[in-house]
Amino acid sequence: MRLMPISMCQPGMKLSQSIYNEEGIVLLAENVELTQRLLNRLQVNGIDYLYIQDPLTEDLMVSEMLQPELKAKALSEIRQTFRNLMNDMDGNAKLPYYHLGKSFNGLMNSILDDLSSHNNAMVMLTNMCVTDQYLFQHSLNVCIYSTMLGLAYGYNREELQTLGLGALLHDIGKTKIPQEILKKPGRLSDLEYEEMKKHTIFGFQILKDEPNIPLLSAHCALQHHERWNGSGYPRNLEGKDIHEFAQWIGISDSYDALTSQRVYREAMLPHVAMEIILSDASKLYDITKVNLFRKKVAIYPIGITLKLSSGEVGVVADLNTDSPQRPIVRVLFDEYGQPVTQIYEVDLSKKLSVMVSEVNPQMA
Repeated sequence: MRLMPISMCQPGMKLSQSIYNEEGIVLLAENVELTQRLLNRLQVNGIDYLYIQDPLTEDLMVSEMLQPELKAKALSEIRQTFRNLMNDMDGNAKLPYYHLGKSFNGLMNSILDDLSSHNNAMVMLTNMCVTDQYLFQHSLNVCIYSTMLGLAYGYNREELQTLGLGALLHDIGKTKIPQEILKKPGRLSDLEYEEMKKHTIFGFQILKDEPNIPLLSAHCALQHHERWNGSGYPRNLEGKDIHEFAQWIGISDSYDALTSQRVYREAMLPHVAMEIILSDASKLYDITKVNLFRKKVAIYPIGITLKLSSGEVGVVADLNTDSPQRPIVRVLFDEYGQPVTQIYEVDLSKKLSVMVSEVNPQMA
C-alpha cells in the first residue's frame, strides 16, 4: 500500500484501507475502485490522504494503536457524552448521567491495556482515513498521544490513568461553546476568540465534581492551553506552575490540531507540524518534553512517498524507533526518475549522507 495525497490519486486506483465516518460505519470499503466522483466526495468530506493498493508495496502494513472495536467504542462514548452536554446548553440538567466518571475510567483502562502492549511504538497519525467531527476524533487522538508519551516518560499505572482521562476529556468544555464559533470557517473575531477561550474553564467546571474523575484530570482541562512563557490562558501560568500532565496534553493537542483537517485549513503533514512545534519549543513548551515528543513521533508515516537527496524516490517501508527522522525507504525510482529494475531499501539511519529532500514528489 501507498499513502497518497488525494490530489494525486487517480480514477482506477483501489483502496487498501476502508474509509469510515464518525459513527464507525464504512463509507468506502477496502478494494473499492476509485472514480473521480468518489474522489471529489471524499475531498469534500475532509479526507486528505488515501491508502492505495500498489503491488510494489503490498506487504507494507500500518498497525493501529488501538484495536478497531475499542476505537469505535471510545469514539461512541465521546460522541454520546459530548452531544448530551451540547444539548444541555442552559446547564439545567447538571449532568444527570453520573456514569461519566465510571464509563470513562473503564474506557481509559482498556486504552491503557492496548497502548501498554506496544509501548515502544512510535506516535503515528490516527485520523488519515476517517471523516469525523473534529472534536470527537481529536479528543481520542490527544489521549493516545499523551498516554504514549506518559508511557515513554515512565509514569505508573495510576498516573497514566489520570493523565489519559485528562487528555480524553481536555476539550469537554467546548460542548458549551456555540456551534457557530466552533465551526466558523475563518478567523475568529476578538470577541469570538475570548468566548472560545472559556472552554478551559467550562471543562474544569464540568469535571471537578464528577465522581470517579480525579481533580487533577479536571485541572488538565483547565490548563492545557497554558504556555511555558506565560502567554497561554486562562490564567497566564508560567513554567512549572503548569502541571506536567497539562504540559504533555498541550503539546499533543497542538500537534493533533496541526495535523488534522480543519474548517479553515488543510491538515499538515507530520514533519511540517513537528517543525512548527520545535520552532516554538523554548517559548511555549518545556524543551525536555518536546525533545521526548520528537523522539516518539513518526514524522514520515509508513507508505508515504519521499524523494531523497540522492535523487531516488521511494516509499517509507519501516520506522527506526531510535531515529524517527530517518526511516527505511523502499526505492521505486532511480536518480534519473526511471523505475528501478529491482526493488531495494535504503536505511537512512545507516546511510547518513542521504537526506529526505521532498515529500510527495509529483513525479511519483
